[in-house]
Amino acid sequence: MVVLAASIISKSGKALVSRQFVDMSRIRIEGLLAAFPKLVGSGKQHTYIETENVRYVYQPIESLYLLLVTNKQSNILEDLDTLRLLSKVIPEFSASLDEEGICKYAFELIFAFDEAISLGHKENVTVSQVKQYIEMESHEERLHKLVLQSKINETKDVMKRKANEIDKSKIERGKMDKGGYSSIQSMGSMGSIGRMDSGFGNDSGISSGNNFGSGSGFGLTSDVDSFSSKSKGRPSAAVNAPSKGMGMKLGKNQRANQFLESLKAEGEVIVEDVRPSANPGRSAAPPPTDPITLTTEEKLNVTLKRDGGVSNFDVQGTLSLQVLNQDDGFIQVQIASGDNPEIKFKTHPNINKELFSNENILGSKDPNRPFPAGQSGDGLGLLKWRLQSKDESDVPLTINCWPSVSGNETYVSIEYEASSMFDLQNVVISVPLPALREAPNVRQVDGEWRFDSRNSVLEWSIVLIDDSNRSGSMEFVVPPADSSVFFPISVRFSATSTFSDMKVVNIVPLKGGSAPKFAQRTQLVTDSYQVV
Repeated sequence: MVVLAASIISKSGKALVSRQFVDMSRIRIEGLLAAFPKLVGSGKQHTYIETENVRYVYQPIESLYLLLVTNKQSNILEDLDTLRLLSKVIPEFSASLDEEGICKYAFELIFAFDEAISLGHKENVTVSQVKQYIEMESHEERLHKLVLQSKINETKDVMKRKANEIDKSKIERGKMDKGGYSSIQSMGSMGSIGRMDSGFGNDSGISSGNNFGSGSGFGLTSDVDSFSSKSKGRPSAAVNAPSKGMGMKLGKNQRANQFLESLKAEGEVIVEDVRPSANPGRSAAPPPTDPITLTTEEKLNVTLKRDGGVSNFDVQGTLSLQVLNQDDGFIQVQIASGDNPEIKFKTHPNINKELFSNENILGSKDPNRPFPAGQSGDGLGLLKWRLQSKDESDVPLTINCWPSVSGNETYVSIEYEASSMFDLQNVVISVPLPALREAPNVRQVDGEWRFDSRNSVLEWSIVLIDDSNRSGSMEFVVPPADSSVFFPISVRFSATSTFSDMKVVNIVPLKGGSAPKFAQRTQLVTDSYQVV
């Protein structure tokens, strides 16, 4: 009383999937399946056929047959129950019930047959249990993959550190051979130093970072800044300054330039010897020159679903104050913002909350206590706010990625759609790729692209997205790969307007007199923006 085989065959008797549960030769099962269509008569109401040796229990599924081959002593009621279970299991694994769909998911169907039938007898399982058993993950396998991936990431980090150390050592050797500060030591006379000073201006001070000298001329910038400016194609101020005789020369030497250019030609990412920015989408703000500077900044944390919809949308904003002189700290700041009830504001503990709630004025609880001067970084935070949403219309930039495999190639189409709320600047869309020896074949792109071979990432860059290009696309071709390889897609950009529409209306002095001059900076940057 057993099921000899469970099969899916075509109307002509061609076997698409067949699972045998007893020892049976291939010739015998093929003969039994080939004889079945000849035994099926038209107009019969029952769904079984008996021969001298076996019984066929079958059910038509569109243009195919689901067939059980049993011995004649088996229980026909149990066989029919088994047939009904398999007919419900098949659509769970094969969306299209035709020859192509069945052959595509042949192994999944065989595994499902094994869960439903054991040694020829039906198991007491349901369709949901069969599906759960097939999809069950192995904890050991997942743990092994995590350990393997951690080793790969650790190796990549070691490779990056070694590569950076080699680059820095070669650049340092180049600086010792030519130019750099060694030329100052070789001068050996105050006359040469005098000629150097006259080349840069009489009142120029020696400064570091991005600061300027106290006089009319620019100060001597550090090597870090000269590397940063020259690598971007802009001539350094120190290089362009007029000099007499043996003036000092800053910048990369010829040997370092040739080495870096050769690496760039091979597709390698060149890590400059500069301090990394905390946020790649945020440009370094110039030092404040006005007596009072107010900075409005909003950071975006967005996670979009690849099939559409918003998984996470979080905007965190701050209003910061920088005061150069302590005498200018006796002020109150009057602000205005957009009418968005979803935005929740929170003031600094030392700010008068009643004054802010009633008049939108940010002032200290103690009028005799000024705002502190000389704050580093972005200054003193006066106000914070937060906006959370699940509405896709609030998203400033949506990304659609459509990978499709055709033969031995994968065609990937990516398009962006930008909201009319913002004009986005310095947009970079980073798409992970499978491990490639060569750059992908980019067929079409709106903007520019760059292939990072070390991290296997394709970067799509658009300098500005405004009303002239609210949508754009890129198409490229890579070797066959699974669609999940191209996710998560990371995006970074900036904008000069914000969700809160926060503006400083006026500065009110507490000690009388005219309102001090102030400057306002507004920016929207991405902290984490991904499509998963």
